[in-house]
Amino acid sequence: MLSPLVSPSSPRTMSLNDMVAVLKAAGEPTRLRLLYILSLSDLTVSEITEIMGQSQPRISRHLRLLVEAGLAERYQEGAWAYFRATDRGAISDFLKNLMRQLNIDDSILHNDHEWLEAIRAKRAAKAEAYFAANAASWDRIRSLHIREDAVEARMLELVGEQRVDDMLDLGTGTGRMLELFAPIAGRSVGLDASKDMLSLARSHLDQAGLSNAQVRQGNIYQLPMARNSFDLVLVHQVLHFLDDPAAAIREVAKVMRPGARLLIVDFAPHEHDFLRNEHAHQRLGFSREQMSEWLEAAGLEVREVSDLKPDDNDPNKLTVSFWLAQDPRVLVAGSSQDASSKETIA
Repeated sequence: MLSPLVSPSSPRTMSLNDMVAVLKAAGEPTRLRLLYILSLSDLTVSEITEIMGQSQPRISRHLRLLVEAGLAERYQEGAWAYFRATDRGAISDFLKNLMRQLNIDDSILHNDHEWLEAIRAKRAAKAEAYFAANAASWDRIRSLHIREDAVEARMLELVGEQRVDDMLDLGTGTGRMLELFAPIAGRSVGLDASKDMLSLARSHLDQAGLSNAQVRQGNIYQLPMARNSFDLVLVHQVLHFLDDPAAAIREVAKVMRPGARLLIVDFAPHEHDFLRNEHAHQRLGFSREQMSEWLEAAGLEVREVSDLKPDDNDPNKLTVSFWLAQDPRVLVAGSSQDASSKETIA
């Protein structure tokens, strides 16, 4: 069994022993093929066996060795386990350099890539079927408020062009926010409770070729992420589905690094009861005062609040509100790069 390596989020160098362990794990034909396809997409064991034409026990053994060496990550989504190439720290740097040295026209790798594209096509077909079945209800809600492109433009304006290392999108849905902010995010994670929506998001990420973005299943009240993990968190049209938005905001604050920002986008107060009865909305919008109170109670500072009203100022349509908040802690110069051990001052 390979010795466990340093955390993927640790400083971007490896000791001699760690490097030897990584090289041993990667230096085997099947495992190198696995790293290639896992650097392109998150995959289940059954999908991998279909791509590589090997038995499930054999694939599982190789995956276990890669995970033990820190080269791959495993995460659970309901009854399914997904695997992906590690995308943080020194091992991520090693993998990126290794993949750049591979000749993707090699007949074996080329065949693996063709089978991967077939898997992606199956995902896309399933996702489109789900989207088609639900498109009518989504279109009805969208018709009630300002155009999505205007909302997205405002979000980009509020966040700015400064690059962020790690971004979290809560209630990621179709994965649109991961795609929208991809130009400034070094690594992004989308979280959603719905397996159907995650399938749709994976299909969209595959089509967009976003290898630095991933999606996970999880509960916004119990985030499956370490404290101090993200520089930017997005909560776009999610809180109105929750019975306790304040608790969710408190949980979000835990995974924010010192100086990290949180952007919440949701509806201003309204009286469209059909959204509660037909679309599971728990809250009919939020006032500026209420949201700001929740953010401050979670230890965050509100930096900006703004609204986008419908183009025609129709009082029967919804106003979209934006809250930009920030973790007021300041990172102490010279502290460890490991987020879990950062020293901060209030």
